[in-house]
Amino acid sequence: MGLITFLSDFGYRDHYVAAVKARLLQLAPTQPVLDITHAIEPFNIAHALYVLNAVFRDFPPGTVHLLGVNDYGGPQPRWHAALHEGHYFVAADNGLIALLTDSSPEELVRLPALPTPSPTRDVLAPAAVHLAQGGLLADLGPATTELNQKVNRQLRLQDNRITGHVVHIDHYGNLITNISRTAVEVIGRGRVGSVHFARETIRDILPHFQAADPGDAVCIFNSQDILCIGINQGNAAELLGLYFDSQVDVRFPVEVEVSAKS
Repeated sequence: MGLITFLSDFGYRDHYVAAVKARLLQLAPTQPVLDITHAIEPFNIAHALYVLNAVFRDFPPGTVHLLGVNDYGGPQPRWHAALHEGHYFVAADNGLIALLTDSSPEELVRLPALPTPSPTRDVLAPAAVHLAQGGLLADLGPATTELNQKVNRQLRLQDNRITGHVVHIDHYGNLITNISRTAVEVIGRGRVGSVHFARETIRDILPHFQAADPGDAVCIFNSQDILCIGINQGNAAELLGLYFDSQVDVRFPVEVEVSAKS
């Protein structure tokens, strides 16, 4: 028996999460289900993408990820089940699977459309249970290549600069960018870069946020090797006036070629 994770924008005030879990219990009373979070901002695909992409690989291969975010997805809804990097995902066709897989899941099937006010409970949950209990993806519906296409924002890479953006603001107000350690190392070529955002310049990337003095801005690479900006014991988003999609640059000194004297 595999594991089901559950991520949604349902919140914690209402009965919506409990209704889906009740359905899972009806279908498979002993099925393990682990909540990722239900505090995704309503209908916010970018928020869901960041949280899911940051954690899904930590679960065992074969895990099924039940994604109840914007679960109708549009006026003509479709629902899919996908295989990607050894994990299964069931979700509305709202762009989340396309963004997660760069529009190329290893396998993709369309789930049957049901007239229901709760597609996470009535469409996605049964599909998740089927997969978690060893059922085949092909048994859930016809193979398809039709996806609601959304494209991840790309880095702008130049010889001496990387231009990225804030893609998430976490619970602490830390700013997570789309700039990876690999990009910094490849463009930097051993040069020490500086991070520029708003009117600030940070010249050192530290091992963790508390390596700086309280109240100081600091840059780190997080556990996913992604560049993050924070303020030790402060809310960087509020204090720096940055928000989702704010620009962040990493700049490197220009290399000067010295010609040999004849």
